[in-house]
Amino acid sequence: MKITQKYINDLAYKIVGCAIEVHKHLGPGLLESVYEKCLLQELKEQGLSVRSQVQIPIYYKNTLLKNDLKLDILVNDLIIIELKAVEIMIPVFKAQLLSYLKLTGKPKGLLINFHTENITKQLVSLVTEEFAKLPK
Repeated sequence: MKITQKYINDLAYKIVGCAIEVHKHLGPGLLESVYEKCLLQELKEQGLSVRSQVQIPIYYKNTLLKNDLKLDILVNDLIIIELKAVEIMIPVFKAQLLSYLKLTGKPKGLLINFHTENITKQLVSLVTEEFAKLPK
């Protein structure tokens, strides 16, 4: 399978659909960890390859540092999902996702907040230079 911008965007669309499905069943007000477990299950049911709490290596001046930096969910080894269950989305959440994308070299990330009435209204979708290099 050839990885294209369209493939990644279609995959992101499917992921958002899974998040909407979880939100429809659970609603807002639960812990992030609950939404993560349910979203993982939903993504797997859709036939997607998922990993959770993926350790992100950090190199500082060519030295690998021991760290506890972990991203929430990685789908098909392409899209990072950063989950939140917060009343107010603050700019540092977007910066966090951008850092994860930069450190991993993944082409796309989704910031999803479950503490809302409508998932898509607070959804943040970010792409990287790696995404821009892919064929359309």
